Amino acid sequence: MFIENHRRRALVGAAGAALLALSLAACGDKAADDDAPDAPKATADAALAAKVPDAIKADGVIKVGTDATYAPAEFLDTDGKTVVGFDIDLFNAVAAKLGLEAQYESAPFDAILPGIESGKYEIGVSSFTINEDRKKTVNMVSYFSAGTQWATKAGNPSGINPDDACGKKVAVQVGTVQLDDVTARSKACTDAGKPEITIDQYQAQSDATAAVISGKDDAMLADSPVGAYAVKQSNNQLELLGDIYESAPYGYAVAKDQAEFAAVVQEALAAIVADGTYEKVLSEWGVEAGGIAESAVNP
Repeated sequence: MFIENHRRRALVGAAGAALLALSLAACGDKAADDDAPDAPKATADAALAAKVPDAIKADGVIKVGTDATYAPAEFLDTDGKTVVGFDIDLFNAVAAKLGLEAQYESAPFDAILPGIESGKYEIGVSSFTINEDRKKTVNMVSYFSAGTQWATKAGNPSGINPDDACGKKVAVQVGTVQLDDVTARSKACTDAGKPEITIDQYQAQSDATAAVISGKDDAMLADSPVGAYAVKQSNNQLELLGDIYESAPYGYAVAKDQAEFAAVVQEALAAIVADGTYEKVLSEWGVEAGGIAESAVNP
């Protein structure tokens, strides 16, 4: 049911935060008039809780690495420190099924998988698209599906075309499949004797969005729910460009030597699908189009 490929995705820098506050009504923080929905509650499942490896359940928490700049999946609430989003609500429900509490630590996106390998985090919850490269270093448990979406300033003043962006300036987040995507597009330009695409890389997706709003960059690429949310929060300063493409599953990232833990996380995800919590979370965030019918380990 799944197609392979992508991600899609630390705190916003001072300049980016100031711009977002003025122009985005908050795309990296929750908008003041658009409160995050109350998360549906999941209850513990004793049989699943018993399967969690002792080393993980000993302290009662799951240490989670996340890049909290990727609204509406994971981002900072208006207090500047609480991580919220549909990814967060979903995984909180998964953790609850396992009788545990999720403890989130915000980190740059490209530092999370190395943090899992080193043992700093017990799981990564950060809109990781499942692909073969990632499966070589971690186990991945599928839980959502998203594609890539382009966005540009309203009215497309630079006349950018995703299928011919040669000579344009494009913003992407560091370490994402969108960076791979636009790099390949730039090579196709130069191979055809056309100007390369200027690729501006940002640690935070919110900074990439701000660069398009300010006119510094002509367009950006991001995961489809992220692009749609950015446009919605931009007060008509942004618009989507072209169609969603290369849909693929997101996965929770678990250490390669923790196959047993990955398996019970998959079972907990299946349990919140079965009891309706999964659908409620996605519906309350307006991202139900990305719901999946069945989870798997390393699909």
